[in-house]
Amino acid sequence: MMLRTRFTEAFGIDHPIVQGGMMWVGTAELVAAVANSGALGFLTALTQPTPEALAKEIVRTRDSTDRPFGVNLTILPSISPPPYAEYRAAIIESGIGIVETAGYKPQEHVDHFKAHGVKVIHKCTAVRHALSAERMGVDAVSIDGFECAGHPGEDDIPGLILIPAAADRVSVPMLASGGFGDGRGLAAALALGADGINMGTRFCATKEAPIHENFKAAMVANDERATALIFRSFRNTARVARNAIAESVLAAEAEGKPFEEIAHLVKGARGKQGLDSGDLDHGIWTAGQVQGLIHDIPSVRDLVARIVADAEAIIARRLRAMVADEAVAAL
Repeated sequence: MMLRTRFTEAFGIDHPIVQGGMMWVGTAELVAAVANSGALGFLTALTQPTPEALAKEIVRTRDSTDRPFGVNLTILPSISPPPYAEYRAAIIESGIGIVETAGYKPQEHVDHFKAHGVKVIHKCTAVRHALSAERMGVDAVSIDGFECAGHPGEDDIPGLILIPAAADRVSVPMLASGGFGDGRGLAAALALGADGINMGTRFCATKEAPIHENFKAAMVANDERATALIFRSFRNTARVARNAIAESVLAAEAEGKPFEEIAHLVKGARGKQGLDSGDLDHGIWTAGQVQGLIHDIPSVRDLVARIVADAEAIIARRLRAMVADEAVAAL
């Protein structure tokens, strides 16, 4: 049995599993391992300090895999934005055929990529955003439920509702994101109307993830309660691992302090220093509620194979047996 979906067919992969863009984590080591497992991995463009560095990282990934992989480009509202046009050019000139976009007003980016034959998956947190992306001409959407790591939006709609609500209205292939980490989740996502799953936190707890082992061990030890929602008072909610820095941010927000007073705590460079050094409390680090379902640190290949096999078994045996039992009972 093979799990073939509209997404696997459209993007030329073996399994309906995606490793989306993750700041500081989406590098060649992880992405190549995901691609070689038959899933789809994404380099994170803005993890690389310059467009030229991104082009080199694409080459480095290609040195380790001949399977499809893509690049994530997240668009952030900023007074001094990164040189997005130059990053787009590096992606296109490197021959990348798949891009994951996320964030603020992606139309310009979608148009540029589509004009060069690049397939675009847009990540969003609401049905209305998914429909807007579809009108922009994207090839697929990834819909993030409230359980997800990073930015879940401001509607607080969990995946059990958001995924089928989106499936009812979106016509392009759709990935379910937020809270996925095992075969049960994949089977559930397919049942809810998705064409695959997008995982972030679960891929961080693998042998190939380029972060300190302390963080991987913490994800195994943590349960589903070990996250915090910061930046709620700024209408820019982010789900991160609950640590000393997150608690300090929450306390400052409760006191009504402006963002400028906590900015030094949440800088990306500070978080990167923690990921490299192994200090869990050095900065904020992104993790989802799926930590409660993470119990080991396998290789990417073993993780993907296990998820697919477990999902196939659930679909082929457990659910089919239930249908058979109901049919027998009705006689």
